[in-house]
Amino acid sequence: MDKQTVVVLFGGRSSEHSISSATAGGVLQAIDRDRFDVIPVGITREGAFVLEADDPAKFALDAAHLPEVVDNGSRVLWPEPGGDRTLRVVHADGSVADHGEIDVVLPILHGTHGEDGTIQGYFDTLEVPYAGGGVLDSALCMDKHFMKVVLESAGIAVAPWVTVRRRAWEQDAAALRSEIAKLGLPVFVKPARAGSSVGVSKVSESSELDAALEIAFAEDEKVLVETGITGREIEVAILETAAGVRASLPGEIVLTSRGFYDFEGKYLGGDGVDVVCPAELTETQVAAIQDIGVRAFQAVDGRGLARVDMFLTAGGELVVNELNTMPGFTPISMFPKCWVASGLSYGDLISELIEAGLRR
Repeated sequence: MDKQTVVVLFGGRSSEHSISSATAGGVLQAIDRDRFDVIPVGITREGAFVLEADDPAKFALDAAHLPEVVDNGSRVLWPEPGGDRTLRVVHADGSVADHGEIDVVLPILHGTHGEDGTIQGYFDTLEVPYAGGGVLDSALCMDKHFMKVVLESAGIAVAPWVTVRRRAWEQDAAALRSEIAKLGLPVFVKPARAGSSVGVSKVSESSELDAALEIAFAEDEKVLVETGITGREIEVAILETAAGVRASLPGEIVLTSRGFYDFEGKYLGGDGVDVVCPAELTETQVAAIQDIGVRAFQAVDGRGLARVDMFLTAGGELVVNELNTMPGFTPISMFPKCWVASGLSYGDLISELIEAGLRR
């Protein structure tokens, strides 16, 4: 069988650069080398596309070392639309190397310029196939306000919220305060368009609201204030396969001592958080969670993959918190863990993703 050439694209300009780089380490380690030739391409924090080392160990993630893409002077020249798909690299000394034709790009980018539809639109323009979400679902799910609007219109429960723009807050905070007061306490304050819990605060008393908004405004001028939902934090992994859209066994975020699932808990294996998959649920609950996961994915016109995060309340209601179109993909992340628990290995999961990109 002929090998297919996959560009693993990572890094990027968002605050989640290191997480993306760490994910690349996991993917480079696990990708099926008998089926795929791999070209690792990093995006520096400044936005330059560089040829990276094919070395998983370089991108290991731990609390002492947050991996990143450093500008090594090389520049990747993407194929022109309408021509062959030859990838060329200009090296620091000015020499140009031909890396052959690429079949598909696997963008494992989080946050702005990666998970928001912009890089997807770029590859659509270049006519280069890519795995994962498309332009619309990526853009929708990156903006938590519009994601909620779409889910609500599809009859899927979401937490009540107020969207606050920085300018409106500066001009008439009093009106917004009274709207927010109707949500009750606690509330969560989060940037509309950031991920990995960056800029998110839990507000237990109204006196904490202003400071929480400032933290969120540092990430985005558009911020959501949401009712805190009390319930179990359930996540289900969705994958587009040749046989259709599949949902994994659900997992659960169990907080033993953290107030909420924050950056350190997600990525650095911080204390106080257990990522459990499969979650202890009845068959009926599993079926309901998988059904909502697939419905949410279809509501946003999902492609490739998504992780659907929801709360299971004491009364048995399922409230969708968010969809993540490029979920954490490191070996300790929920998305791969749920598929491993569902019988799909990390390596096979990567192959499924790439194949979905190729089928397009």
